[in-house]
Amino acid sequence: MTNKEKDNDSNPTLDLINKFVDSNQRKRINLLTQIEDEVDNIFKLGHSLFEIFDSDGDDWAAGWLLQVLKRYKPDFFDNAKFNDWFNTYSEIDINYAELQLMLVEQKFEEADRLTSSYLRKLAGKLAEKRGYVFYSEVNNMSGKDLQTIDRLWTIYSTGRFGFSIQAMILKSVGKKYELLWPKIGWKKDGLWTRYPSSFCWSLKAPDGHMPLINQLRGVRLMDSILRHPAIAERHNNIL
Repeated sequence: MTNKEKDNDSNPTLDLINKFVDSNQRKRINLLTQIEDEVDNIFKLGHSLFEIFDSDGDDWAAGWLLQVLKRYKPDFFDNAKFNDWFNTYSEIDINYAELQLMLVEQKFEEADRLTSSYLRKLAGKLAEKRGYVFYSEVNNMSGKDLQTIDRLWTIYSTGRFGFSIQAMILKSVGKKYELLWPKIGWKKDGLWTRYPSSFCWSLKAPDGHMPLINQLRGVRLMDSILRHPAIAERHNNIL
């Protein structure tokens, strides 16, 4: 073992990151503040830190590290690839770099609006022209694109936002939407949460709070998205 390897082996910041990466969801959440407090030392580790992660994957530990660095050490992003570090894929040539950047910067309200525009684009020109999506258009949406959107939301939300997370929560409440709405913060005391002012556009929001789907036309649009095979496939989460 070289001296450098010995130094790395005894590096408490690396030990913390390895513990963070290897932990389950609950333990990771408990380590978030410690990771944030170590940002100076994480910055010193440099770009090579991300070699332990898969840019085709959806490990939100990497997403949190990027968000912390973005907030406190923006110089880390002089290498612009880290604004768009996770690979994204589209069957209709949508570039998801802007969405990823907004999520890295925790600009969740802006990211949510952009997500809505992507869904209209995936639904087709008629949906783009009318300004909203019919539930009947969801089945023809690109599964690869839906998975890309879902991955990004999950990666940059400590694993708590995204269509597949909403589907998991819906499944946990017996597939009853009337139980889902208050659980994800879209309804309180029987009243719909007012958009956009009363929604929580931060990581303090309840699990499944974002992205939003307009419920004024009923639940069929959301149900179609959550039941799309590509979303079900994300966590073997068939409704």
